[in-house]
This record gives sequence, C-alpha cells and structure tokens, in this order.
Amino acid sequence: MAKAMLDELDRLLLNRIQEDFPLEERPYAALGAALGTAEDDVRARLARLRQVRVVRQISAIFDTRALGYHSTLVAMEFPPEGLEEAAALISAHPGVSHNYARQHRYNLWFTLAVPPWQDVEQAALRLGERAGARATRVLPTLKLFKIGVRLDVAGERQPESREQARVYAAADVARGSAVPLSARDIAFIRELQKDLPHTPRPFDDYAAALGVRTDEVFRWCAGMIGCGKMRRFSAVLRHQNAGFVSNAMGVWKVPTARVDQVGSEMASFAAVSHCYQRPVYPDFPYNVYTMVHGRTREECLRTLEAIAAQTGVAECQYLWSSREFKKERVLYFLEEELPPELAWVPARRA
Repeated sequence: MAKAMLDELDRLLLNRIQEDFPLEERPYAALGAALGTAEDDVRARLARLRQVRVVRQISAIFDTRALGYHSTLVAMEFPPEGLEEAAALISAHPGVSHNYARQHRYNLWFTLAVPPWQDVEQAALRLGERAGARATRVLPTLKLFKIGVRLDVAGERQPESREQARVYAAADVARGSAVPLSARDIAFIRELQKDLPHTPRPFDDYAAALGVRTDEVFRWCAGMIGCGKMRRFSAVLRHQNAGFVSNAMGVWKVPTARVDQVGSEMASFAAVSHCYQRPVYPDFPYNVYTMVHGRTREECLRTLEAIAAQTGVAECQYLWSSREFKKERVLYFLEEELPPELAWVPARRA
C-alpha cells in the first residue's frame, strides 16, 4: 500500500494530535492557533487525512486494566496453511484488538481483553482450542514500563534516541484501578471511545448524546486522566499509511535482578511504543518485550541494536510482523455485556 503524500504542516499536525488533542469547545481552532493556520484548514486537512486512511480514529484512549478489564498478549502456533483461517476466527472476538502474523514458530500474536467478570486466560485457551492451535502461550503483563504509540511523522527525533518524555506506566494503572467506576462513568466511556465527530464543536455532540453540558464532558475527561483510567484524548494513526511500514517485537532474556533497570532503559528509547515484563516458558525464556516501529526494517533494526548495546542484553529474538490481520481499539462495556445495575440514564435537562 502506497503511503499518503504529506506536507510539512500535515506532519506537524499528526505529531501534535497523537500527543493530546485539545479538550476545548473549538479544538480545531486551538490546533490552528498552535500551528499558525486557520481552523478551516485544520478541519480540511484532518478530513483528507481520514479519507486517505492515515488517521484511524480520534477519541479517548483508556487503560484496559485500570478500567477493570483483564488483558493479555497471546502467542499461538499454527501450520502455515491454516494460519489465515485461524486468524479470521480469532479476529472475530470483540476483545481482540491487535492480531499479527510474525516470523517465528509461534506465528500468530494477538492481544485479548475481557470484561471484569470474565477470565482472560480461559478465554485465550478456548480461542486456541476453537482455532486448532498446536500450542498456546498466554503472556499477561507482569510489569508495565511504557505504553504509548506516538509515531514521529514529522521527524523531530531520531528513532534510536532516548527520551525523558512522560510515559504512561505502572503507577498510572495502579492509581486508576483504585478508583471505582459508576454507571455514569461507564456511559461516558462508551460514548467517548467513539470516533470524534468532524464538526466545529465536536464535544457538543458527545454531550448531546449523554444528555449533559459540554463542560461536564471536559471535567469528566480531566478527572479520568487525573486518576489514570484515561491515558489521553488523541489520534491513532494507521502505521503503514503514515509511512511506518515495519515493526518488530524484541523479546529479551533479562536476568531477574536486572529487569527493573533494563525495562526502564528500554522504555526510554523514542521508537519503543510498548515495554513490558511477561512470564517465561521453557520453550520461550524471554521476559521483557519491546515493540518498535520504523519506516524501514533497517530503522527498526538500528533501534533494537542500540537497545542491546545500551543494556548489554545479548539473548534476544526479533519477531518481525509479516501480516496485520486486525488492528482496532477494544470497545469497552458493550451494551450486551453490561449487567443491569451498570446501565445509566441521564437526567432530563430543562
């Protein structure tokens, strides 16, 4: 797939909206003011960037675990001739958000999330049985060092460089998990996880659907970000269409005593979007995972080699993505999943 043609202002706009989309009544005007252009120009550019499938979605981005959901990475082994059929079956599960073929014996890797009242390991094993997996490895997060995909479309930093930027990590999840959700919160989550309307005052549309004032939407978002349940309100890009056509999962065998130190060092690399500690298996002894995105395979490889040089970890494998079967956000608290006590009806407004 050919990548979209982007000018300098497109690239700067894409970098900015991945960080934090303005939570303001006229967000496109705020973006225009920051970038030195008009509100209508920002709206026109974003409409085109959606049309050419560079911008996947603009919405609230919540933390799965802080919402009470159970999630895990899953690796499965399938015979090559059965991979596509198995991937289609697995992708049909509403809790599967990312599903990739990777160049390894375990050739299908996906993330799975289930509501608080379900067991994620059992769900993963049942999927493996239904799909006919030769082997299934359930790999939940033991420790989170970093999560946050921000593709540097404008080329503002070197991918193998290290950064001190604020990242969403374990402390945020713990803080968010400590705050219980109300039925009203769940209603807001269900609405704000939808793609932002392309209107001059898009947050008014969310407010109208919820039967509240727009300022209540902004206050709610601020509270959710403050407590750690919501990571940010921002854009998610289609990596390939934005020019990032290569990605690799680096899996590292790190001595147990060094996991905290090494995980933090790995997370500091600009091109690393995710960094986790995960359990090991006798046939897969790697305990720290890093996701790296790049414009080319060589760019990813430079980052991975820089990580190895910085940390001194020599035992590793690079699992290259060979096909994307599914990539979309998990939809939380679907209506058919909700117990009756979690339904919320807004008060009638005068």
